[in-house]
Amino acid sequence: MLDSNKLAPLTAAQKFIESYYPYCDGALLAGSVVRGEATKTSDLDIVIFDKTYQSSYRESLVEYDWRIEVFAHNLDSYLEFFESDYKRARPSLPRMVSEGIVLKDNGIIDSIKREAKELLNRGPEVWSIEVINTKRYFITDAVDDFIGCADNAEEIFIANTLAELVSEFVLRTNNRWIGTSKWIIRSLKEYDINFAERFVKAFGLYYKSGSKKEVINLVDETLKPYGGRLFDRFSVGKK
Repeated sequence: MLDSNKLAPLTAAQKFIESYYPYCDGALLAGSVVRGEATKTSDLDIVIFDKTYQSSYRESLVEYDWRIEVFAHNLDSYLEFFESDYKRARPSLPRMVSEGIVLKDNGIIDSIKREAKELLNRGPEVWSIEVINTKRYFITDAVDDFIGCADNAEEIFIANTLAELVSEFVLRTNNRWIGTSKWIIRSLKEYDINFAERFVKAFGLYYKSGSKKEVINLVDETLKPYGGRLFDRFSVGKK
């Protein structure tokens, strides 16, 4: 829930642009306040486009009682970020641009938004068989460590790694974007709400009770269509 004593997000963002970036070519308000998911700790994510900037930059400020994150670009630098986000399969900037509410536009925003939406709709690069097998190997290594570990402190961090590896594997083998932190579960929900609920249930049960069974079953069912766990005869770089 937002703080009722603050300026409304859109009002604060517009005032911020007028004060700090009055000569920019375009600006967008993005993030949780745009998606209707804002909490009392949410900030304002603002994307700036200005043809006079020599390079992109990021800056954090506090204004109008809001924490504000600025992502500033010239009319070329954002394309480098689009490409980088595409290659890592985490479309942070394209998502912000696509969903962003226009704060200012000198006639450039429509084309940039179109580029962002086309990238998002295209999805990430398809994994090769070699990449899938490498990911199977690392998941196998992690789940074996998880099964055999008797140290609770170590086990927690192995489980964390396993959750990230499994979520990445499920999403990428289904040509879906991935994320980090809260975007892991958001990405899973966008892909398959039932799988996301099972994923949360399995790891939640482990964290609450120490029971590993559901996590192990989830891992094995995830890997099964691709040949299951992989260790024997796996190699990288052998010539």
